[in-house]
Amino acid sequence: MSRSRPVIAVVVDPRDGDPPGLERLREIATVEVVRRAPELVAAVERADVLAVYDFRTTLVADLGERAGELAWIHAASAGVDAVLTPSVVRSDTVVTNAQGVFDEPIAEWVLAVLLLFAKDLRRSLDLQAHRTWRHRESDRLAGRHVLVVGAGSIGGAIARLLGAAGMQVRGVARTARPDDPDFDAVVATADLHAELARADDVVVAAPLTPATHHLLDAEAFQAMRPGARLVNVGRGPVVDEAALLDALRAGRVGAAALDVFETEPLDPDHPFWTMEQVLVSPHMSGDVDGWVAALGTQFTDNVQRWIADEPLRHVVDKQALTGGGA
Repeated sequence: MSRSRPVIAVVVDPRDGDPPGLERLREIATVEVVRRAPELVAAVERADVLAVYDFRTTLVADLGERAGELAWIHAASAGVDAVLTPSVVRSDTVVTNAQGVFDEPIAEWVLAVLLLFAKDLRRSLDLQAHRTWRHRESDRLAGRHVLVVGAGSIGGAIARLLGAAGMQVRGVARTARPDDPDFDAVVATADLHAELARADDVVVAAPLTPATHHLLDAEAFQAMRPGARLVNVGRGPVVDEAALLDALRAGRVGAAALDVFETEPLDPDHPFWTMEQVLVSPHMSGDVDGWVAALGTQFTDNVQRWIADEPLRHVVDKQALTGGGA
């Protein structure tokens, strides 16, 4: 097929309509929107490129070896776990993601929930609802030690914003980066437990990989400073939720803001819903007004680069993600 007008299969959630931006994409490419496995198998036979707008989909895994025969797979999300199947990792298929679209919105969300905890805003709303005047003191963010687990582009944006608020921010990544411009220091994953012991707040922004699955487990929570607060904006399975529940009940973790979960949507009967020290949000920390349109613009711009035989932006290091830690 001619690269001058590539054929692109676009995977969307069966419950959703077509994502914004397809009109512009259709001006330069042949686009087939698919929502179910039979449609995708047929579309991929004709496609040069696969764009995945449903980050929870299992359709790429269902493609088996055929996925690794595509020239390019784009994940319209920060995480790429849905598309990094064994056949794709082994292949020459280029994988890109939506790096940059969610960075600052997620950083703002992290700052917001840390302020909510520090300033006891949830209790203020409860007291207001009962017309109760109860003076309290609150915490400052400035001077608190934050550990960001996952020092990629989202982690860097979090570090910059929290640093501007006066917090001391260190990061955890696969390898140490002592001179990282966004962090006071970035340490290797092997040093995670030692870093947890000194952190007042722990922010999880790591992708889901074999090495990060349950990276925050019972042993990690035991290593945390007693009463430290946890924020998860990475992927749900990076945190062992059963171990977190035990740590919250025991007071080892003082509070948690959870935007992602091991199973989504979160079961209505899960204890997290009714725990006073837990904030539950439905995987929305990066979803601000205009975010879907921004995803479309970013992908279309990359398609134009591909047609012009220019280097693609936001290429994922498949081997690093599948062979290393945070």
